[in-house]
Amino acid sequence: MKANKILLVEDNPDDAELTLLALRSKNIANEVDITTDGEAALDYLFARGKYSHRDKNELPVFILLDLKMPKMDGHEVLKEIKSDEKLKKIPVIIFTSSLEDKDLDRSYSNGANSYIQKPVNGDQFDEVVENLGLYWLIINEPPPFN
Repeated sequence: MKANKILLVEDNPDDAELTLLALRSKNIANEVDITTDGEAALDYLFARGKYSHRDKNELPVFILLDLKMPKMDGHEVLKEIKSDEKLKKIPVIIFTSSLEDKDLDRSYSNGANSYIQKPVNGDQFDEVVENLGLYWLIINEPPPFN
């Protein structure tokens, strides 16, 4: 089954809205599902809890993952994703305000496919999200999900 959704894991509603607007501005029509904390992201991916109705075979084409979140941080979520046989092939892009070496190192050590610091400037934010969307949705060839 070809993936067509994007999962955005972001606790800041302003950043989530900016991300959606930036994707739409380049006519990226993929549906974006949003979870606001790490626990909810894992519930979504494993189709449990309030997401138990979701088809767990319908995986997102990629995941945009913030690091600093309530309940469970992005590092823990990433580790869970990359340790699961079914989920580990999903590209996970860390999209965070942190540019600390320890966050970069830990993210890549846990299997992140990319690490992007969120720009604070609105125009730069749009450009980064649009390029990110174009790369992961159009240029990149995703792995097969068996």
